[in-house]
Amino acid sequence: MEEKTIFKKIIDDEIPATKVYEDDIFLAFLDIAPVSLGHTLLIPKAEYVWIQDTPDELLGQLFIQAKKLIKAMKEGIGCDYVQISVVGKDVPHVHIHLIPRYFNDELHGWRTGKYKDGEMNIFAEKIKTGLSF
Repeated sequence: MEEKTIFKKIIDDEIPATKVYEDDIFLAFLDIAPVSLGHTLLIPKAEYVWIQDTPDELLGQLFIQAKKLIKAMKEGIGCDYVQISVVGKDVPHVHIHLIPRYFNDELHGWRTGKYKDGEMNIFAEKIKTGLSF
């Protein structure tokens, strides 16, 4: 039997979380290591490891719920905007980070790089070979 993820333990109320929203399909709770105060995690209660494995209908609902939470966060917290991040590496359960941001918060983005000459076309072609729609 596989060990439960920390998110499954939160869903099952085995470990505490500061819940922001919950219904039969989704759970939103504050991140214990926030990028900014109010940093919220939104998860589906159904367990999918990767976003590409999540059924389309659930994925659409997930982002619609994120939109509702963003509006609530802007109104309730008074932030200027909410940054969305979908990483999927730290906990093997699909989740969206909703991070309150302010135009003057000095939180800088991630490290960026540059392509070498011709690399952009090479990577674009590699991605295109995987498209099937």
